[in-house]
Amino acid sequence: MATIESYQTASGKRYRVRYRDPDRRQTQKRGFTTKRDAQAYAATVEVSKLKGEYISPSDGRTTVGELGPAWLGRQAHLKPSAYAPVEVAWRLRVEPRWGTVQLADIRPSAVQQWIADLSRGNDTTKPLGATVVIRTHGVLASILDTAVRDRLIPSNPARKLKLPRKQRKRPTYLTHEQVAALAHECGEHAALVLLLAYTGLRWGEATGMRVRDLDLLRRRATIDENAVAVGRQIIVGTTKGHKRRTVPLADFLVPYLARECENKTRDDLVFPGDDGRHMSRPHNVSGWFDRAVATADLPKVTPHDLRHTAASLAVSAGANVKALQKMLGHASAAMTLDVYADLFDDDLERVATALSEARSRANVAKMWPTGT
Repeated sequence: MATIESYQTASGKRYRVRYRDPDRRQTQKRGFTTKRDAQAYAATVEVSKLKGEYISPSDGRTTVGELGPAWLGRQAHLKPSAYAPVEVAWRLRVEPRWGTVQLADIRPSAVQQWIADLSRGNDTTKPLGATVVIRTHGVLASILDTAVRDRLIPSNPARKLKLPRKQRKRPTYLTHEQVAALAHECGEHAALVLLLAYTGLRWGEATGMRVRDLDLLRRRATIDENAVAVGRQIIVGTTKGHKRRTVPLADFLVPYLARECENKTRDDLVFPGDDGRHMSRPHNVSGWFDRAVATADLPKVTPHDLRHTAASLAVSAGANVKALQKMLGHASAAMTLDVYADLFDDDLERVATALSEARSRANVAKMWPTGT
């Protein structure tokens, strides 16, 4: 059982609690200003030992900087494109602020203030967007989650805090005429632009496609690789959902793709860069894509916006949400609806119209007139 002793300090009488930890090692906690506080702490220690929830006060002196590198090393499951921003968040924002702070000294209020500072910026740093702030907070919170599981601290002071809300950008949808104008201005890249706009492929999926992935007789493309830029390097890996999928090709795409495959082997890239390797994404100001957008006098769009255009054109042609999900490679139809709910507004109107017509055919109105 714990024992309580008093002792004198320059500030007056204080109390210490002596007790044995679960390993039977003698330890103590000092500095209680009242005997009641000391007794309450002693009771808490005994209860935590009985429940198997005891946490040694010395473990709380571990710093975030001691845990961070090991936690980062355990993120090997992430793709390079996902790992890179996490590593940057740790190195540039989490470690400089929290690296030397002991776990027991981290307070929720301090973490909340840090989040606010990241969002507002100051004289030396620019405000960060919601996505970056949420990712940065997630790194610290995940490290502290590990500390809780390893029983270095009883709870995570970085959880249950207010985070900035991400403002989802409203998708830009091009019409068939606008896509045709853009492809015309893109010249030698016309086939790539049309493929993006009519299949919804991600940039890395299209530029990672090889001749063997195309079955032009069946008008199908197999998607199982994704070429993603990480810094200045292009890393080739699996698709975003780690799943192979088959995408239908519209008839008019076949001759464009056939020309791209001429004089190439099955293992050659369909859309190589100038050096024969994977094509880099064009510069977002001076690259060929943005120049073509400006010349065609189109709304500001990026190559990824052509994925949204593909969704819009497919829905307007009669595609249902399940077909669209498969084409885009979303994990679920719910995700597709979450992103493109606005494209299915007409479907809701058609449901209401169909229900009204069905009710009329059933002569329900004659049997029970409205209002009776």
